[in-house]
This record gives sequence, C-alpha cells and structure tokens, in this order.
Amino acid sequence: MPVTCVFGGQWGDEGKGKVVDFLAKDADIVVRYQGGSNAGHTIVLGEERFALRLTPSGVLQGAMGVIANGVILDPSVLRAEVEHLEARGYDVRPRLRVSDRAHLVLPFHPPLDRALDASRNATWRNQSTGRGISTCMGDKHLYEGFRVADLLSDRVRKERLLYLLERGNARLRALGAEEVDLASATAEVESWVEFLRPLSCDTVKFLREARAAGREIVLEGAQAALLDVDFGTYPFVSTSNCGVGGISAGTGLPVRSVDKVITVAKAYVTRVGAGPLPTREPGPVGELLRDRGKEYGTVTGRPRDCGWFDALAMRHVCALNGVDGVALTKIDVLQGIDPLRICIAYEVDGRRLEEFPADIDLLRRAKPVYRDVPGFTEPLSGIRTPERLPRRAAAYVDALATEIGAPVVLLSVGPERTETLTMGAR
Repeated sequence: MPVTCVFGGQWGDEGKGKVVDFLAKDADIVVRYQGGSNAGHTIVLGEERFALRLTPSGVLQGAMGVIANGVILDPSVLRAEVEHLEARGYDVRPRLRVSDRAHLVLPFHPPLDRALDASRNATWRNQSTGRGISTCMGDKHLYEGFRVADLLSDRVRKERLLYLLERGNARLRALGAEEVDLASATAEVESWVEFLRPLSCDTVKFLREARAAGREIVLEGAQAALLDVDFGTYPFVSTSNCGVGGISAGTGLPVRSVDKVITVAKAYVTRVGAGPLPTREPGPVGELLRDRGKEYGTVTGRPRDCGWFDALAMRHVCALNGVDGVALTKIDVLQGIDPLRICIAYEVDGRRLEEFPADIDLLRRAKPVYRDVPGFTEPLSGIRTPERLPRRAAAYVDALATEIGAPVVLLSVGPERTETLTMGAR
C-alpha cells in the first residue's frame, strides 16, 4: 500500500511511535501531519530509548522524515531533538524536510498557553502541557500566525515579528502573567533562520510527487482520535483533527490518496490530564497497570489514569476513520490479571448507550457495561509468531476485534521493535 495512515485510537500514549517505526522499515517517507511538541512518540531499541516529540519516528529506520504543514512547530524543540539524535549517531538533517507552510510556536505562546489554562474554572481546565500548541493554533485561525515561509522571508520577518511579539505580550499582561523579553525573544526567533532554511521546502509538492512515483509513505498522527477537536471529549481535547480527517488539510495530499488506515490502541486504556475516562480503575488494578506499563507522560512525566479497554469508544473511532486494522500494544502488561474486562456499552441513569456521546456530562456519569474474558498467565515477551500466542491471550485479542468491528493486524508483546507480531487470519 503506497500510503498508510497510522494514528492513535484512544486518548493518546498508545504506542504510535513504535508502530510507525516498525512499519517504516518498508517505507520511503514518514510524515508527521498534525500536533506539535506536546506529543511524545517513544521507540525502544535494545538498551536505547528515544522519545521523539517532532521528528517523524521513521528516521531511525532510515526513511525520509517530513514535518508537514499541519504540524505546529517549535523550532527550538526540533533543533535540540535533531542535535540529540546526531550526538547518538543518527544523521538526521539530510533526511528531514519541514513544510514552509507550518506555523511556528513563538516565545510568548507557551507562557500564554499556561496563563490561559490557569485562568479557567478548575472544572473546565484542560491541564494543557503548556507547550504553546493551542495558542499558536488559535493565532493561526485568527490570522496572526507566523509560518516557516514568513520566518525565512527577510521582508515579512521584519514587518511581522516585532508586531506579533508585542501583541503576545499585551495578552500576557492582560492575564497578569510575566511578559517575554522582546530582545531575547527576537534573538531566539532569528536563530531559527539558519537552522530551518536548509530543511524547509514545499512539502505539498514533495509529497504529491512522491505519491505519483509510487513511493511508500507512512502518515504519522500525533495525540489520538478521542482527543480530536471535533469528535473527541470536547473541551478536554487537542486543537487539531487527529485521525484521517487531519490528513488532507495537514499534508496537501488529496482525500482519496490514503490506501490503508491503521489505528493504534493499548490492550487497556490510559488518559493523562483532565477529561472523562469511563472505564478508569482507581483501585489496585489501575495502579498495577500504571506500574507495569510505566504509564507516565513522555513529555510531561504526569501519571496516567488507567482502566479497562473501552470497545464502545473504539467503535466510534473505527467508524469515523474507516479503519482497516488495529495495532494492539502492551498486551504483555495484562499477564496474570483475571478476568480481563472489555467495556461494550455505557449505562447512564438506567439507560444503555451503545454510541459514543457528545455530551460531556453523560460521559462523566457513564457506568461501563463489561464483557469479561478469562485472563492469561504465560509471559509473552519471547513470542515472535501469532501461532505461539497462549490460547487465552489469543482469545482476548479476538474478543477485542469482535467488539470493535475491526481486525487486529499488529500485536505488540513488549517495548522493543522486535517484539511486534504481524497478525494473520486465525
């Protein structure tokens, strides 16, 4: 399949980086098409661990990495990440392209992000990562954004930069927050020019030509579908369309260009920050999942809430995005837990819900209706073919596939690249 889309199907942290890295062994190009440095994609290679926030995950496999126009780009974060990878032996720059249409996080965006979140009523506070993604995205839609092309144009940079920095300070001042130093902020932005100029290009044209030439392309989503600004648990969401809906606007590729859609899901669920999680387990099971799964935010370090697999929510995601298959991760974390529970519906005020609701109050009050499946006791880390899966582990995978209405096409049985099974019909 020349163009494959991979995105998270839950509330983030599903293991997208590992799945994209696995698929990138056969890919020519890996494209980040939305999100920003608030997303951390983790890849484990032996004793080495890589946490990529902006660099497309496929660069560790030798693929070309493209940061497309839908990404909210913090050049200081990207530069530090590239330099870190180079120090570890990965020559990234020759294989990295950055869209000249991508919008830039300016120095006032992160403190403004934090100040806005702190100003909200505690009940409705989004617990933002504070990376400036939402404020930058807001400015993009208010016609006050600053793109890579603007940065690299001496005339536009001189006309717009100081104006935008002063406008940012006025907003910080109105919120009672500390303003950014204009001289330091200007110098920081000016330092991006030398870094980004050799990387910048018209990625729309680049990707269009690559697709026409039949090159293998993997589209890498950030965040996850249940954090989608339109179809997630609004207002506790990200600022972009995180599934296939974000592809055309985020890359310039036509809607019909995607040949295969894979969503990534954990064998249980997690969520970090505010917002409802209907299957959350606050007791020993939740603590066990967090401890075994090392469920702490890649970018923030915050502990994640953990709970049972929510098939109702995944059905919503699969239907919206026309999913062809699911990459299921972290099933090894469930070893020894019995029974394993799958949420197949919600109950609110005695009424059964089988469709994912838009009403945030319903989600907060929803009680999960569970289907129980026997757990498995055997370790999975040494398994390399689906045929060797323990019977009960395989039965759990099959039960999930049945409840969400999509096949499991990849199964991760451990954190390393090699601990990934390609699933066939069984």
